[in-house]
Amino acid sequence: MRMRSIRVGAALAVGGTLLLATACGGNGGGTSASADGKPAAGGGAGTPSAAPASSAAPKTSAAVVDIEPKDGAQDVAPTGALKVSVSSGKLTQVAVTDKDGNAVAGTLAADGLSWLPAAGLAVSSQYKVSAQAADAKGVVATSNSTFSTLTPARTSRSQDNITTGATYGVGMIISINFGQPVKNQDAVEKAITVDAGGTEVKGHWFGNQRLDLRPQEFWKPGTKVALHFRLKSVETSPGVYGNSDRDESFTIGRSQISTVDDAAHEMTVQRDGQPAQTIEISAGSAQHPTYNGTMVIEAKEGTARMTSASVPGLKPGEYDIQAPHSMRLTDSGTYVHGNNWSSHGTFGSANVSHGCVGLEDTAGDGSSNSSAGKFYDASLVGDVVKVVNSKGAAVVPDNGLSGWNMSWATW
Repeated sequence: MRMRSIRVGAALAVGGTLLLATACGGNGGGTSASADGKPAAGGGAGTPSAAPASSAAPKTSAAVVDIEPKDGAQDVAPTGALKVSVSSGKLTQVAVTDKDGNAVAGTLAADGLSWLPAAGLAVSSQYKVSAQAADAKGVVATSNSTFSTLTPARTSRSQDNITTGATYGVGMIISINFGQPVKNQDAVEKAITVDAGGTEVKGHWFGNQRLDLRPQEFWKPGTKVALHFRLKSVETSPGVYGNSDRDESFTIGRSQISTVDDAAHEMTVQRDGQPAQTIEISAGSAQHPTYNGTMVIEAKEGTARMTSASVPGLKPGEYDIQAPHSMRLTDSGTYVHGNNWSSHGTFGSANVSHGCVGLEDTAGDGSSNSSAGKFYDASLVGDVVKVVNSKGAAVVPDNGLSGWNMSWATW
């Protein structure tokens, strides 16, 4: 919508009072007479004495206050549209309130010539602006404006992997997925804040629909993390706005870091920096080696169905099995899980899987007393699993919560 700019100069009026003085002859008048009836010296009988009239003309301020958007404007963008400025003077007061009377914070320029809001406005809302400025002589000019922000025609969802109130392992990475491509990535990042008791948390975009957040090092046990989304009034892409303002929180539990030595066929588990146990395992075969690198348990799935359909070109050797005590490490299908189909002698001596890390388990849904069952029960989503000495490739950072394989400088 195109509107003409209208400048308003408001005058502070100074009222002048007109004073009239009259003198009348006779008793009680302003002129006295002698006993013989002659006029007293110094006076003229019947001649009035009058004070001159005076008045002050209203003063008009030279300051001209300009408010954008103009009074009555509608469908105003929530960011970049609101500005108050003045010419031939300096701003002395700017007040902006929303429809509920809440004040909008802003900053007055050091030269007093302009004012800008500290953050974007809310969509689908009405605002009132009142501004004053004074010219070099101190005469004040006032201007007002009322306008409404737009209601988004299109919105984009955002989903993350956090459950409020949950406890996660020290390797937990916050991963946010957007329903549509995000072009204004900087604005979206600013609208998502993390309070972690002083721990710096930084975001990294994988493509244009996924944002992951993590600290430089693994979280410290006991850290309480609050996650704040203020996306509802953020234009994520041209004409598309976020659809959610929400708050989430979680806690980091004890530290558990497990290291799988592919060549030695064993996994060592450390809890809170101390050795907890060593478990014999069977990792990926030479034809289907396990990824090297740092991975994170992103889901505990219990008994999970696993098929060869997820392994391209696997012929012969097709399979369709139920794997107990399954914990997902990558989106592509790498797990730590129970293996109840290989012989006891396989564990600790041979790698026979299709890329997963197998722990010995019992038939059916496994047993809580098996190696796999005990490890499953002791693990949290967010626990770290590192694989070393595998013949496989390094896991890529966006495969699961594997962002720890990127340096902080490139994160």
